Amino acid sequence: MKKQMKAWRLEKMGGKLDFKEVPVPPVRAGSVLIKVSVSALVSYLKSYTEGKLAVYNPPPQEFTMGSNAIGYVEEVGQDVWHLKPGQRVALSSHIVARDNVKSPMMILLGITKNGDTALPVQMDWPDGTLAPYVLAPVETVTPLDGLEHYTDAQLSAVTRFVVPYGGLLKGALKAGETLVVNGATGSFGAAAVFLGVAMGASKVVITGRNTAALKQVAAKAGMRVVPVTLQGDAQADAKAIRGACGGGADIAFDMVGNATDPNSTLAALFSLVPGGRLVIMGSMAVDLPIPYTYVMINSWSILGNFMYPREATRQMLELVKSGQLPLDVIKPKVFKMSDLNEAMDAAAIAGNLDNVMIDCQS
Repeated sequence: MKKQMKAWRLEKMGGKLDFKEVPVPPVRAGSVLIKVSVSALVSYLKSYTEGKLAVYNPPPQEFTMGSNAIGYVEEVGQDVWHLKPGQRVALSSHIVARDNVKSPMMILLGITKNGDTALPVQMDWPDGTLAPYVLAPVETVTPLDGLEHYTDAQLSAVTRFVVPYGGLLKGALKAGETLVVNGATGSFGAAAVFLGVAMGASKVVITGRNTAALKQVAAKAGMRVVPVTLQGDAQADAKAIRGACGGGADIAFDMVGNATDPNSTLAALFSLVPGGRLVIMGSMAVDLPIPYTYVMINSWSILGNFMYPREATRQMLELVKSGQLPLDVIKPKVFKMSDLNEAMDAAAIAGNLDNVMIDCQS
């Protein structure tokens, strides 16, 4: 008889959400069965369950929700050689097809897929982490050895930091450069600030419209961080940012969330020095009007980025182990499995330095 567990199952976006008994998934080749300790909640999970996010593309059948998690290896399948039972690991929800092809299919475990062409991947890996156990491909699992002084809840911050880390890698941030983080009042934007400091930026100018939130991040991130409150006028805000940079930025990292106008992103773009790079990784409800002539004359690069390469978590952990990247600036807020609805409400209003999660063994 198959071992059973209770998991949070969603019929469909906007459909019935139920805490019900399902089988523990069997291990297969190339997979790892993880005993989930804590599962981090995205801020939009309540809206997702209520069917308000039409852009998302969930499995076409009932599935277990949940994305990034911290847990322990329970069992490994054939062709898994390095991970061992009992080992603490971080699980990334970003699954990319293993095939050596130009455009591999992608999904976010327990959330969405990158178009209908990625349905085969989603059907192979349909279930997320809001369960005591989750099955995942080995390439999404990173050992957390050498970090024993952190609790599981504290280590959940790793899954917060790795998202903007992917964007800073794409923008090729170099030590000694000046970095602008637009959207620093959001959770991923705030994480990017601490990453910029850890990766050696000489100055990190952080922007947003919430002065108090900006000052809070700047106070925790150190003397290299300078806050600039945006007023909503792209040219005036760009001037203020350039002034705070001491002449202009080498790279601007844009992590605005659900922006209803492009002004802050344009301000970040216009703050760049010639040859500067703008990495866009947030979300915007309107189009971004690109000033063609300015981009050409200034040799600016505009780089879109989604998530991070599979080696990113492992690389970023070296910053944590060395003490360059402090995880304790992100404060965990842990809820029981039975309190998912309360936790989703908390995630929706959480501060940019809060991390709401579910204890999946409670």
